[in-house]
Amino acid sequence: MNNNEIVLVLDFGGQYNQLIVRRIRDLGVYSELFPYSTPIDTIKKINPTAIIFTGGPNSVFDNESLTIPKEILTLGIPILGICYGAQLIAFLENGIVKTAETREYGGKNIIYSNSLIFDSLPNTGICWMSHTDYVDQIPNGYKILASTDSCKVAAFANIEKRIYGLQFHPEVVHTENGNKILENFVFKIAKAKGNWKMKNFIDSSIDKIRTIAGTGSVLCGMSGGVDSAVAATLVHKAVGDRLTCVLVDHGLMRKNECSEIMSVFKEGLGMNLILIDAKDQFLSKLKGVVDPDTKRKIIGAEFVRVFEDVSKSIGAVDFLVQGTIYPDVVESGFGQSAPIKLHHNVGGLPAIINFKGLIEPLRDLFKDEVRKVGVELGLPNSVLMRQPFPGPGFAIRIIGDITESKLSVLREADAILREEIQLANLQSEIWQYFAVLTNVRSVGVMGDMRTYDHMLALRAVTSFDAMSADWAKIPWPVLEKISNRIVNECKNINRVVYDITSKPPATIEWE
Repeated sequence: MNNNEIVLVLDFGGQYNQLIVRRIRDLGVYSELFPYSTPIDTIKKINPTAIIFTGGPNSVFDNESLTIPKEILTLGIPILGICYGAQLIAFLENGIVKTAETREYGGKNIIYSNSLIFDSLPNTGICWMSHTDYVDQIPNGYKILASTDSCKVAAFANIEKRIYGLQFHPEVVHTENGNKILENFVFKIAKAKGNWKMKNFIDSSIDKIRTIAGTGSVLCGMSGGVDSAVAATLVHKAVGDRLTCVLVDHGLMRKNECSEIMSVFKEGLGMNLILIDAKDQFLSKLKGVVDPDTKRKIIGAEFVRVFEDVSKSIGAVDFLVQGTIYPDVVESGFGQSAPIKLHHNVGGLPAIINFKGLIEPLRDLFKDEVRKVGVELGLPNSVLMRQPFPGPGFAIRIIGDITESKLSVLREADAILREEIQLANLQSEIWQYFAVLTNVRSVGVMGDMRTYDHMLALRAVTSFDAMSADWAKIPWPVLEKISNRIVNECKNINRVVYDITSKPPATIEWE
């Protein structure tokens, strides 16, 4: 964290937990997700400006329910409970929580009373509900602040203690004025100053890196993407020429990727960047592997082995830098949140690595925040807006086993997609776009001959922070041109489909 002001978000396993952190940071206040089981002594030591209890799938009165010591409500710290978090407050304070006969889900008309948390809001609006349990009777000392026709206690509070509960979700866009509600809690109730700035983050990160690295030497894995570029730049500012960057060609890169990266970072930015050809090493380990998480673990382990070998060749290196970002950590499994997929740089790391430690300066940032740091650091737009590319590369964009022929086909198809998006001037409107070689073959007719070849999927999404995304509405003529070029120019592809699934329920990458 970059200053003493922090809103602690305690994770009870809800689906919108990362959005809460995101919304608070957007207000200019640093926020971070902690497990619900964080000890009270740790919370006291952090001394947060405010605490937010998230939603979650449990019932507060079940034996397996996730709970916290009631002492947390006596610390004098402003607290906001959302959905399950609100029910937990009521339960701990001896209110009554019940289970409804049917789950309440979706937009509801809500009536607000005059209170600080709803200051400057209209008296009525739309809120987003997603719950089965509800607060039937509020605890002594609390008052009802909002209601819907089906939920008498849509919001309640102990004004004196500055403890508030919302049965609905202000963090989702479906709740009208949801951001204003969070803003009122953070600034008018918790009295936050709002000094979360990228400049402050950069200064504190550089200081932290210097403290961790000491006089040691540092190695950074460079993928060419914005995450590793920004991480490397931060570390370079901290340790100077004690940083060596390594670009590993694992054979899973996009067309001309390595030469472009070397041109930008070594020749253009003057970084000490070494290119390692490790194609045979990675592809031999991946031969016959079809499970995506196994692929990620193998790739994560081999990356570290390569870095260890480089360390020996250039002299002992003390620390390894990774461009891990917040969504990587969250999706790999956090607290009570279910793991969505292992990221090669989080869940894919081997248990033992021959470095004194890892340096991950971006671990607490969302993707758009990383780009803001890059702007502050003066990185060129060509780097900051480079199309995101996962560390495992095409290994997770080829469904099933990986072969040289599949890699060749996918490289060409992916290059065509990216070229046509650029020619259509859509690159600034689409967050991410790429091709996936599916594990499906289909019958086709080409040149009056029957074919039985690969089906290629195209994926393009719009997003703000990669935690949620919508499929991009690419104009039909552009999609038509992309499809025609791929089936005509790429061998072994006879069918092209377009993925129109949002995140959630899907993820951006297929694997």
